[in-house]
Amino acid sequence: MALADLKSALPDYAKDLKLNLGSVIGNSDLPAQQLWGTVLSCAIATRSARVLRELEPQARENLSDEAYTAAKSAAAIMAMNNVFYRTRHLLSDPEYGTLRAGLRMNVIGNPGVDKVDFELWSLAVSAVNGCGMCLDSHEQVLRKAGVDRETIQEAFKIASVLQAVATTLDAEAALA
Repeated sequence: MALADLKSALPDYAKDLKLNLGSVIGNSDLPAQQLWGTVLSCAIATRSARVLRELEPQARENLSDEAYTAAKSAAAIMAMNNVFYRTRHLLSDPEYGTLRAGLRMNVIGNPGVDKVDFELWSLAVSAVNGCGMCLDSHEQVLRKAGVDRETIQEAFKIASVLQAVATTLDAEAALA
């Protein structure tokens, strides 16, 4: 199992990550589509080939073709949006916020899966990429749709653990 392989690959100093990886994925209360869409989109967002290679097969098994594609789409569109909106937010000139973005984002309006799932995946990817504006935007959409804070937190817990696992494994590979 890929999850076990990732856990065993982590060094002893990252014991907390081993435990957290098992709990946020192995013991998640999220429905399978929300869980594995979050895992896949965040694995892509970590930019770690190893994490993606290990987790993608299990995500593929647990997602319909539409959900699999939508999770990858969430990672792709948020890779662009997180840079764009984070930059707008970080610039001290507020006039950039009044300019038309002029970027295609059609997949957000028609992701091919339940809008709540896509928003949850977009929020999780935004956590990996560190875009506060996007986090706020997706959190508000989710809350308006009736999603509770515990579910939202579950998604960004997955994001944080996968990012930490990716960072640790990539560092160990570089030092080997």
